[in-house]
Amino acid sequence: MSISLVTLPTRRWLGCLIVCSAAGALVACGGGGGGEAGPGTGITPPETPGDGVSTGWVAGVFRPADVHANLCAAPRTGIDPYYGQLFPDRTGSALDENLWLRSWTNDNYLWYREVLDRNPALHSTPDYFALLKTEALTPSGQPKDKFHFSYRSDEWNAISLAGEQASYGMHWVMPQVFPPRELVIVYTEPGSPATAPGAGIARGARVLRVNSIDLVNESDPERINALNNALYPAAPGISTQFTVLDAGATVPRTITLQSSVVTSSPVQNVKTFEGPNGRTVGYLQFNDHILTAEAQLAQGMDKLRKEGATELIVDLRYNSGGYLFLASQLAYMIVGERNSRDKVFERVVANDKIEASGKGTPPMPFLAVGSGGSLPTNTPLPSLDLRRVYVLTGADTCSASESLINGLQGIDIEVVKIGATTCGKPYSFYPQDNCGTTYFSIQMRNENAKGFSDYADGLPATCEVADDYEHTLGDPREARMAAALTYMKTGACPAPAAAGARLLRQPSTSARAAPLLRKPEGLRNRILLPR
Repeated sequence: MSISLVTLPTRRWLGCLIVCSAAGALVACGGGGGGEAGPGTGITPPETPGDGVSTGWVAGVFRPADVHANLCAAPRTGIDPYYGQLFPDRTGSALDENLWLRSWTNDNYLWYREVLDRNPALHSTPDYFALLKTEALTPSGQPKDKFHFSYRSDEWNAISLAGEQASYGMHWVMPQVFPPRELVIVYTEPGSPATAPGAGIARGARVLRVNSIDLVNESDPERINALNNALYPAAPGISTQFTVLDAGATVPRTITLQSSVVTSSPVQNVKTFEGPNGRTVGYLQFNDHILTAEAQLAQGMDKLRKEGATELIVDLRYNSGGYLFLASQLAYMIVGERNSRDKVFERVVANDKIEASGKGTPPMPFLAVGSGGSLPTNTPLPSLDLRRVYVLTGADTCSASESLINGLQGIDIEVVKIGATTCGKPYSFYPQDNCGTTYFSIQMRNENAKGFSDYADGLPATCEVADDYEHTLGDPREARMAAALTYMKTGACPAPAAAGARLLRQPSTSARAAPLLRKPEGLRNRILLPR
């Protein structure tokens, strides 16, 4: 797959509300297993394989993945609108797609030795991919691989390259997932239906009813499904009625929002203000490592530099990850050339076959120029030349966001983490398209310049502080901001009672219990663009 958005020197580094889990939907979405195919499944070996090569399966024998690449049961035609090139698809079969998945996994998966080699002719393609991962458990009994997923390629490209998705422009968490539930807006997208005149949805608003369904207390499965469908619109143009209680209000109000294609603004609320001891404090809210963030980060950091910021607070509490190269660029913009010269930001370690072949990815430096994506190639990046940064963290601080923290700590930059333990994802992927589906299978573990990558249970906060939904992000009175400013002044965490804000109840500030945003799974991981 060719990439037109980045130049060759850089591209190797570019990186259902559930009643039982706050990370998903109110009820678990249905999904098939990987059972054996039977009559009526339509999964049979083709009489004439698309490339004329036998597609028979022999356990433990793997043909090169390229033999089966782009042989599709339903080939796409025409020009890919995101890359401006002809789709590479050729006529093939579901079996060809499974054989490609099998060989690709054997070549690239970090734990390929732990994958059971099942007959690809006996499974549908989505179900077969779900089986191509380790079944091992961690010492705590959790799945070793919790990050195995796929997207329709057009959906993934819209989200990751353009930041576009059908929505109302609201991002929320569920501090309480069982009745009586709480669904709280944590931030909104500028110019979206949620912020349009007459709507005025803002941080701290609680959703009470959706299309007259009681979100707080509803337990009927069919009505919960209706809630899910309303909260997560499948397309633009869907009208939904919300009854909300705004932060600080005592009387609910009802509004109607129409979903639209919302373009994410990954960098928001960039500003400076006078902080403790006369210091100029810069603040930057960074929500997603998507390609459009590159230019926004550079513009934001240049604004902070020109306004003389001598301290920096980066708000990553809702940043679940995305492209890894952006974390490296932001790290450079924090510390500058003097502090990062000739130093490693992060190493990605592939499986033993790839490392032994010498085809592994070279160490990622601190990237000091634009990639050619949303910022022109080789454009010098601004920097603040700091040796300390305050990062606001939470259970949604994942993957590429954790890379920023870990990479800076690897070169002895002081990172003061205010909030909650991060999610714990020291792994990365190269997204791989085949036949209109983009697959994500763990290919590498990530370590900093000191070789540290042991944070599968998250990076602990320096100061544990619950999220404060009653104040806007960037407000010095907001609990995590206030704690950062206290630490900046005293060098110590504030006493818990000193936060002074009325916080909405939540089970814990720990990564395993805190409420989570429902973001696309691809944005909850480190993503590298194909080599």
